[in-house]
Amino acid sequence: MRTRSGPRAAVAVLAAALALGMAGCVPQDEPTTPPSSDGGGNAAEQLSQLTVATAGSMKGYSRERFPHWRDTGKNCDVRDSILQRDGKDVKLSGCNVVGGRWESVYDGRSFSDPSDVDIDHMVPLANAWRSGADEWDNAKRGDFANDTTRPQLFAVSASSNRAKGDQDPSQWKPANRSYWCKYAQDWVTVKHHWKLTVTSAEKAALTDMLEGC
Repeated sequence: MRTRSGPRAAVAVLAAALALGMAGCVPQDEPTTPPSSDGGGNAAEQLSQLTVATAGSMKGYSRERFPHWRDTGKNCDVRDSILQRDGKDVKLSGCNVVGGRWESVYDGRSFSDPSDVDIDHMVPLANAWRSGADEWDNAKRGDFANDTTRPQLFAVSASSNRAKGDQDPSQWKPANRSYWCKYAQDWVTVKHHWKLTVTSAEKAALTDMLEGC
C-alpha cells in the first residue's frame, strides 16, 4: 500500500493533531443557547400554581450549601460554559474563557473582558433558601445552582448582578425595562420547576410584569 509523503501528508497529520487537541478542550454538555421560559400565558398559569408564603429564615444559609461551579469538561466548569454560550467571538485558553463580547440583558452594557461579567442566578441562591431550598440536601441545591436546563444562569454585568443581590422582583428589577417580561417569565419558570414559594409582594410584582408581555 502506498503512503503519502511530502507537504500534503504533513498538513494532514497537523490537521488531525489539532482536531484531537481541540476535542480535548470542548466542554461536555455545553449549553449552546439560553434555555427559554414557557411564555407569558404559561408563566401566568404557573405563577397561579405557586405557593404563597412568607420568606423563610436565613438561619444556616451559606453559598457553600449550593455547591458550584461543576465541572463540564477538561479544565472547564459551568461558568465557562455560560460565558461561551452567552458571548460572541469568544476566545479560549484551553477551556478558560479569556476574551469575547458580552451584552448584559439587565442593563444593555457591553463588555470584552470576562472578569467584568458575572454569571447570575435568575432566582438567587439566598432567595431559594428562603423559598424552600433550606429543606433540600446539598446535592439537590447543587443541581439548582448549576441548572443549565432552565433559564436560571445568565452572563450579565457584574454591577447589575451585585445590585440585584438576593432580591426578588418586588425589590429589584432590571434597569432594562424591555427585559421585564422575559425576566418575570424566567423567574416563574425556575420557581415552578423547583417548587419554590413566592411572597405575596413577589407574586404581585410578577403579575404586573407579566401583564406587560
